[in-house]
Amino acid sequence: MNAIDLRHELISRIAGIEDVDFLNAIKTILDYKKNEPFIELSSDQESELLKASEEGKKGEFISQSKMDKKVETWLADK
Repeated sequence: MNAIDLRHELISRIAGIEDVDFLNAIKTILDYKKNEPFIELSSDQESELLKASEEGKKGEFISQSKMDKKVETWLADK
């Protein structure tokens, strides 16, 4: 499947989605790809994100403001 075919398939599938949360998740991915530079992570940062992902799957979360502070600290260390 080439890029044009894939784009058409995705547009068609997205057009049928009624779940606002899911659509917002797709928008977040598209906005990130469009606006954010690639950030290279250290092995410690990558491990922290993998750990957080596993915790999220278990329903263990931290607030957005705490996560924002962690990201600011990580970026300041670069």
